[in-house]
Amino acid sequence: MRFLRALFVWIFMLALLAGVSLGAGWVWFNNAINSPGPLAEERVIEVAPGETLTAVAARLEAEGVISDARLMRMKARLDKTELAIKTGEYLIEPGTSLNKVLSILIEGRSVLYSITLREGLTTAQMLRLIEKHDHLAGDLPEEPPEGSMLPDTYMFHKGMTRAELVRKMQDAQAKVIEELWPTRQEGLPFDTPEEAVILASIVEKETGKPSERDEVAGLFIGRLKKGMRLESDPTIIYGVSRGEPLYNAKGQRRPILLSEKNRVTDWNTYQMDGLPKTPIASPGREAIAAVLNPPKTDYVFFVAECKDGKITGDHVFSQTYAQHQRAVADYRACANREIARERAGSN
Repeated sequence: MRFLRALFVWIFMLALLAGVSLGAGWVWFNNAINSPGPLAEERVIEVAPGETLTAVAARLEAEGVISDARLMRMKARLDKTELAIKTGEYLIEPGTSLNKVLSILIEGRSVLYSITLREGLTTAQMLRLIEKHDHLAGDLPEEPPEGSMLPDTYMFHKGMTRAELVRKMQDAQAKVIEELWPTRQEGLPFDTPEEAVILASIVEKETGKPSERDEVAGLFIGRLKKGMRLESDPTIIYGVSRGEPLYNAKGQRRPILLSEKNRVTDWNTYQMDGLPKTPIASPGREAIAAVLNPPKTDYVFFVAECKDGKITGDHVFSQTYAQHQRAVADYRACANREIARERAGSN
């Protein structure tokens, strides 16, 4: 009996000691993984496609991001998240605990990059910017149709392919059309969303100032309803150079030539009734909204404003052809002076 009692006490003491040790070990483990890490300055770390937790943990320990790779592996094994880390770049703040670092890798809160593609660029011009961006991957896809990509600022993770970004921009454009087309005014002088994008692209190219966008859209809608030609200079340029700036033989910017104004193309709205064959640029959401719900206006003509001998970026709107001719004369005088100054400065 004494022997059994002694054995029971001995077993109990062993169990108690084991429990205390286990509890102490668990406290130590939690303290170790949640204590501030060794990183002294913020750092961007990268998890490459296919990289294992074991490899990542070893590298993070070697780089001084975490104190012990074994603890990270143990924590992931206990949580059954060994296969849950995600590819990407991650910003780690100074002193981030091992547990927090692991959470960041599992949740995929990776660094975001951005690219801004402004309204009025052609598809080719946007593709050149996409091609140059260092944090995008892969080759460019086949060039999409003009006007099918929505200009905007896009956020993405490092490694997003250029083809994926182009598809994202096309999807964004399609969603804008799907949203705005049902809200259009009645009696518009076009019948399809594609025609709305064509007109919006002309409005976009004609408006350097967002505040004038609605006025220009209303003016063009009025001209189409009256059976007048749009007579938009950017449509001439698109027919000549697909929207690239015009240069003379010396590499200097030049105005549109009379021969180009008189040239018949699929886009020159001085020589055709109605809308061009395709968009001439990439219109943004606001330009599309403007042509679908334009204000009523009595203006029929507009030209760039000349003020104090300089072209300002604003426009002069006119109700009569005589008013317009005076504004055009002022603009041409300004433009000729600016060209002369530019050429003198380059010599």
